[in-house]
Amino acid sequence: MATGTTPVLDAAAEINAVSLSRTDLDPRTLMIARIAALVAVDAPVGSYLMHVGPAAEVGLTADDIEDVLIAVAPIVGTPRLLSSARKIVEAFDLAIQLDSEGDTQ
Repeated sequence: MATGTTPVLDAAAEINAVSLSRTDLDPRTLMIARIAALVAVDAPVGSYLMHVGPAAEVGLTADDIEDVLIAVAPIVGTPRLLSSARKIVEAFDLAIQLDSEGDTQ
């Protein structure tokens, strides 16, 4: 049986930490690669949400994310591109809501 209060989130954080410690990519390039991979696998909103903060921290802008979507469009196709764009917007909206809720507490 899993242990801790958030075992799934804890496992995801640990997996990400290991990945980050084993790459020589600069943080900005790493986030671009991760976002491109999320698009490629048609990741759920929660996966994008986990990357909103780190992407902003390394200086990625909405324009940068748009460029990533354009770059991968010929590879992933229109349906996946549109699905990902919608999920990215939803993740940004959720992040803003969570941030504003944190400010009021």
